[in-house]
Amino acid sequence: MVQAQQDRRFLRPIERRVLQLADEGMPRDEIALRFRRSPEAIDQVMTLATMPRPEAGHRQTGDILTPIERRVLRWREQGVAYDDLAWRFRASASFSRRVERLAHY
Repeated sequence: MVQAQQDRRFLRPIERRVLQLADEGMPRDEIALRFRRSPEAIDQVMTLATMPRPEAGHRQTGDILTPIERRVLRWREQGVAYDDLAWRFRASASFSRRVERLAHY
């Protein structure tokens, strides 16, 4: 269950902390109490934290946009209005404009 320390930098904070406590010898029931989770949930966090991740936290070269920025740009290119985007993201039309402006920045 032990994972190399350099690989842990790509884990979520809860995954890093759970693995650290487990490495220190803390029983999973105690870890579960600390995080207010069930012991089974802690087992799942530990198992998933040790599985290989396809991107390992790295973006593809040249891909600097976030998923929401890519979607906004794609839909704006298709002619979708800001009000329609606002409905899709459950946000205001000005939010959609800001996302588009930042994506072009």
